Amino acid sequence: MKRFSNILAVVNTNRSGISALKQAASIARKNGASLTVASVLEELPGERWMGVLASSASDIETIAKEQELNRLTEYVSAAEGDTGSIDKQVLVGRASSEIIRQVLGGQHDLLVKDAEISDGLLDVFLGSTDMHLMRKCPCPVLISWPGRKSYRRILACIDYDPGNAQNEALNRQIVEIASSIAQRESGELHVLHAIEPIGEKFLRAANIANKGMDLEKLGERERATRNDWIANLLDAAIAKLGVDANEHPASRLHLIKGLAKEVVPMKARELESDLIVMGTLSRTGVPGYFIGNTSENILNQVRCSVLTLKPDGFVCPVEP
Repeated sequence: MKRFSNILAVVNTNRSGISALKQAASIARKNGASLTVASVLEELPGERWMGVLASSASDIETIAKEQELNRLTEYVSAAEGDTGSIDKQVLVGRASSEIIRQVLGGQHDLLVKDAEISDGLLDVFLGSTDMHLMRKCPCPVLISWPGRKSYRRILACIDYDPGNAQNEALNRQIVEIASSIAQRESGELHVLHAIEPIGEKFLRAANIANKGMDLEKLGERERATRNDWIANLLDAAIAKLGVDANEHPASRLHLIKGLAKEVVPMKARELESDLIVMGTLSRTGVPGYFIGNTSENILNQVRCSVLTLKPDGFVCPVEP
């Protein structure tokens, strides 16, 4: 199944790593998609600095963009011809806003970007630009972990809320895309759901007053319900791929009791996951879209590539 048709890779020409560019090129090749590579120049100095400069602001911007385009061309060439025919764009301004405007104007359906690195060390996985993109960018955002050339183990994280149609649509999208990537990469697919012990203390207290309740059986029944729910999501995703279930890479279901913000990073480390596919929470239509505490806690603990997806009805707060 070809998921993407118009991909944007954002790179930093001042750094030597080209993992995001190579990853984007690989995805574009396998999806028959077009590829645009862009870099971002910070905003020009304010008006108070213009008086001490010999050239006008427009002249300085033109020169800066030409120089950056040359660096970008050399950067692409360093990918050893794996990138194919691509468009190149130099953006000027605040990185997150200009990248999102490029996504909107270019109608890109996937954004690929290297994880931000500080002083050559992976001190904090998601820098401010990465987090802004995951909050506000309307298309799926793949933050590529440096050095990852393929995705051997893909971890799809889903949240159980059967009465929430938007959440269920997002779960389907997560499993479908994770299945598609596993098929493309011939990798292992792991589907993870954290069973959060919400209301457990209340039930145990109620059990004191009602001896007829069997909490163990209730727990087993709930676990079986959620296991069937995940299995159905996975079966539907494989069927949508148009392949026989026996031809799809091995898939494993993981139902783990605990808080998602603790379970997901723990399982990602245990599996040595190369990619996590997860959704983000939203207040649809509210400017200043946010990810939410659970997702932010997870994203700042993991040390692998992450693909985040938006729910249906998401409204981008950035103007085109």
